[in-house]
Amino acid sequence: MSAFMQQIINGLSIGSVYALMAVGYSLVYSIMNFSNFAHGGVIMLGSYFGFFLLTLYELPFVPAFALAAIGAGALALVIERIAYRPLRKRSAPFLYFIISAMGASIFLENIVIATIGPTFKTYPRILSPQPFTFGSLSIGRLDMMMFIISGISLTLLVYIIEKTKIGMAIRATAYNMRASALMGVNTDKIIFIVFGLGGFLGGIAGVLFGMKYTVYPQIGFITIKSFIAAVFGGLGSLQGAVIGSVLLGIIETLTSGYLSSQYRDLIAFALLIFILIVRPMGLMGKMTEDKA
Repeated sequence: MSAFMQQIINGLSIGSVYALMAVGYSLVYSIMNFSNFAHGGVIMLGSYFGFFLLTLYELPFVPAFALAAIGAGALALVIERIAYRPLRKRSAPFLYFIISAMGASIFLENIVIATIGPTFKTYPRILSPQPFTFGSLSIGRLDMMMFIISGISLTLLVYIIEKTKIGMAIRATAYNMRASALMGVNTDKIIFIVFGLGGFLGGIAGVLFGMKYTVYPQIGFITIKSFIAAVFGGLGSLQGAVIGSVLLGIIETLTSGYLSSQYRDLIAFALLIFILIVRPMGLMGKMTEDKA
């Protein structure tokens, strides 16, 4: 039983980071009606920002962490203005947005390979490797930090969405962009804010993931897991993205613990296929049309 609980704890840790990544997908999808695959590049560069701020500039962890998240948010805004805004102004089909997102993702990955290099980089040790112990259970200090920071970030996001005027405008725009614009909502500003929030959370996730594992140009591939989690929970639903991420993290750790780590990705993609066949809208999503 203790081994099972240990796997659950590990799953909650990685699932919380998946949740930070997944809400970025869900935020953009709820407004723009397409899956922002360039989000992986934002997370990857957020991880690099944190690494270089800690090693090259030797900043303390807290300002380095904050600047990396802000830098990722700024990058997301630049991508929105360059890759997506011109398409929105021309009312381009959703397929064009997906192609543009894929192009931006490939561009970011390759420019990192060309400038920084393809080698793996390891974050300096920030916390003591000595875990917290609770009877037969142990929780790594980094895992605890990942869970706490993710929880605080997601709680603040929910507060912004549910309790502020900006959040009300985001919810209205997500429900019907045209009607919101007719009611006086600056939808262009709302899209700008949504991309900034998604990029900021993606930067946090990138730093935490880089600290847990390593930093490399293809780290954006891991965001496919967060996309799976977002689809599992329901694209466009923040609650669904969080629940789907946590469940995916637990499923992966249980698979690694009781079967083999080689089956972890297999199970994740099999879950995606199963959800798309049985319940395409996800656990908490709503069936909509013309979304990709």
